[in-house]
Amino acid sequence: MRTASGDTVRAAFSGAIFDVDGVLVDTPHERAWREALQDLMEGLWSDIRGQTTWSPEAFTPAVYQAVLSGKPRMSGALAALEHFEVPDPQRRVEAYAERKQTMVLELIEAGEFTAFPDALRFILAVKAAGLLLAAASSSRNAELFLKQIRLDTFAHEQVLEYEFLKPGQSLLELFDADVSGRDFAQGKPHPEMFLTAAEELGLNPHGCFVIEDAVAGIQAAKAAEMSALGLARADDYELLAEAHADIVVTSLDDIDLDALAEGRLAAKAR
Repeated sequence: MRTASGDTVRAAFSGAIFDVDGVLVDTPHERAWREALQDLMEGLWSDIRGQTTWSPEAFTPAVYQAVLSGKPRMSGALAALEHFEVPDPQRRVEAYAERKQTMVLELIEAGEFTAFPDALRFILAVKAAGLLLAAASSSRNAELFLKQIRLDTFAHEQVLEYEFLKPGQSLLELFDADVSGRDFAQGKPHPEMFLTAAEELGLNPHGCFVIEDAVAGIQAAKAAEMSALGLARADDYELLAEAHADIVVTSLDDIDLDALAEGRLAAKAR
């Protein structure tokens, strides 16, 4: 929308699109990627270990955020192998991706994950404000996490009351659309996933904002011409800012909910 002076003014947001891993849930994906590669390097691939730049200490949280986070499983596995200069990565990528998937499922079944309280408070407040919600994660495991998180239990513990909450309601049931884990022709940083989420919500992409913790996700949001909220839970504030996030915070408790009604992403006044 434009004012009489020609300035562009964003209308109130009508939809919020959430990444899952690292935004809503503290998932074991980073641990699974790291330990799966270590298992291979110390076992099946021990003969080529000396030809790589890999070491247990070299697979840091910063490497995970910059190289793997936000990407589909196969492209993430390939990116990691290329990062550590593993010989013949195209031939080895499937074995790495399968090893990681087996490990992450074992961790999920063991309950080795938690929901971020600030994210649950934020998503409940956004839902209460009347916005439509979509989940958009590259992970095929996103639904498993979202199904296991009980919103009614969380709201009771936090002394939060929302009329729309039902007994036994899971986080998955809160979403109006879920495009997580689909076989898109192109993964993040391509905008296809977020554009599909907006379409399934029945919304114009310009009326949506995306909550992401990965550079690839921020890039995808901006390519979709959506507002991008960068969530720096790791030591990656600068990386998200450099990817042109509209705002970067370390906790969703810092977001000014009143500003969303004006179509703005802003931090609460200190």
